[in-house]
Amino acid sequence: MRIGLLTEGGYPYVNGDAGLWCDRLVHGLGQHEFDVYALSRTERQEAEGRIPLPPQVGRVRTAPLWRPQDDGAVHGRRARRRFTEAYAELAAVLCTAPEPGPTQQDVEGAGPEADRFGAALYALAELARDEGGLTGALRSETALRALEHACRTPHALRTARAARVPELLEVAARVERALRPLSLHWYEDDGLGAVDLCHATTGGAPALTGLLAGHFTGVPLLVTEYGVHLRAHYLGAQEEASPVRALLASFHRRLAAEVYRRAACITPGNTHARRWQERCGADRERLRTVYPGMEASHFTEVGESADGADPHTLVWVGRVEPAKDLISLLHAFAEIHREEPKARLRIVGAAADADGTAYLGHCKALAAQLFPDEAEGVHAIGDNPVSFEEIGGPEVPDVAAAYAAGAVVVLSSVVEGFPISLVEAMFCGRVTVSTDVGAVVEVIGGTGLVVPPRNPRALAEACLALLSDPERRERLGAAARARALELFTVEQNVAAFHGIYLEIVSHAPVRRVLVNASGEPLPFGAPAESHLPGRWTEVRTPGGRPRWAWAPGEPTASERSARQRKGSVPAVEGAR
Repeated sequence: MRIGLLTEGGYPYVNGDAGLWCDRLVHGLGQHEFDVYALSRTERQEAEGRIPLPPQVGRVRTAPLWRPQDDGAVHGRRARRRFTEAYAELAAVLCTAPEPGPTQQDVEGAGPEADRFGAALYALAELARDEGGLTGALRSETALRALEHACRTPHALRTARAARVPELLEVAARVERALRPLSLHWYEDDGLGAVDLCHATTGGAPALTGLLAGHFTGVPLLVTEYGVHLRAHYLGAQEEASPVRALLASFHRRLAAEVYRRAACITPGNTHARRWQERCGADRERLRTVYPGMEASHFTEVGESADGADPHTLVWVGRVEPAKDLISLLHAFAEIHREEPKARLRIVGAAADADGTAYLGHCKALAAQLFPDEAEGVHAIGDNPVSFEEIGGPEVPDVAAAYAAGAVVVLSSVVEGFPISLVEAMFCGRVTVSTDVGAVVEVIGGTGLVVPPRNPRALAEACLALLSDPERRERLGAAARARALELFTVEQNVAAFHGIYLEIVSHAPVRRVLVNASGEPLPFGAPAESHLPGRWTEVRTPGGRPRWAWAPGEPTASERSARQRKGSVPAVEGAR
């Protein structure tokens, strides 16, 4: 089959998000063809170039999100009227406060508000296709006035009614940036219309691109989110003004609900992301958890080695930033060192930005204060039990050596998505002590100890319990390695997506007849049901049943969900 891989700020660029995962996916599915449609985030990213691509990648089309493209479209009176009506409807939905009574999931996932948002979005998309783009219109005074009028209506959000002109300008500019996929020329029959399946590797702009491809050409959409785009927006918008934050949150929330409603299948990377998607209206029957795949061969030597690590050493590995809460780890280690004077803590990692560099300096100062370099005797050299190191040095040549250096691996984060460092430690057969954040509990599955975040005393007690019990460390470490090899390898990730690809395409309607090089139809290029009248090839969710296989009077999935929410379950025949 032919897959349209939709990315943002990642594959196939040298530096980007999820680039390694996409590269492993494409290489692992060599029996399929891939067309890559990439959205770049910065000019520097485009200038740094792309990675070498395998032969199964047929084409690569890119577009910048960091600057608006001059589409040169000049709109006539009718086009301007169409834009004003559609954008005014979109702005009205964004500014409208939810009605009292139904749950937030009912409002976002279905109902008249979702229909209004979708209708306005597709009306703008159709206008962009007819006129060659909407970049100028989305940045025009007409759009600003429509947004201002929507904010001044009596039913608007309270924070939206307080928006001033500078804040409205900021919202209009951010919405224009989010809607730039509307003006892309990717939806022709020789573009995304020629693929069998669109696979958006994240939410946001790539998912919107796949949504439009499905609207124009009927291509089914698969959305993969290892970090929920809506959650990332919420976390990144904490410093914005209240009206800006409220209106943009409304836009991204409704866009996510529309994507989840239209996608044929959604693959969260963990249960934490799955709960977010369900809260935003995703149908539970369309959700398939697919864990990220990681290369286990790098850690095989350490994981299978009979040589034990230093039984008194704790190891922390990761990117140094405030969310990792190394301050709590240092205070916890102060209690550990009092109980076990031979204990050592090795912090392996580097800062990613200026804030991380400042935080690392603060941690080093605290370590020097908590653990002065005191020598055991007059002729001995003082040594600090806490060391700060970086991967690539003489003592830690690679990441596997970092995990091999200690008997217990510690994670002290207060915010975490999918804990990559824990999986790497599990590949190495190391027992872990972690804070209960993100997908930590789901990843370790009982093969390590979990404590509350920002609790140095609990962290210290868990570490001391493992340092004093070598048999328990060995038992939990072996269980951790077996779990990681079963769930988190590249092979299981590629196999899962291969099955999902086949299942989605097998349930999708036939859009074209496949022919060979001589123009003759392929024997099994289209299912036999496509030649029969009726809705034999209608879209259905993976694992579900077509409508013709339902029993008479059997409720749909949405009807069953509505009954469960209301608490009313119809009595069965035998109970009457």
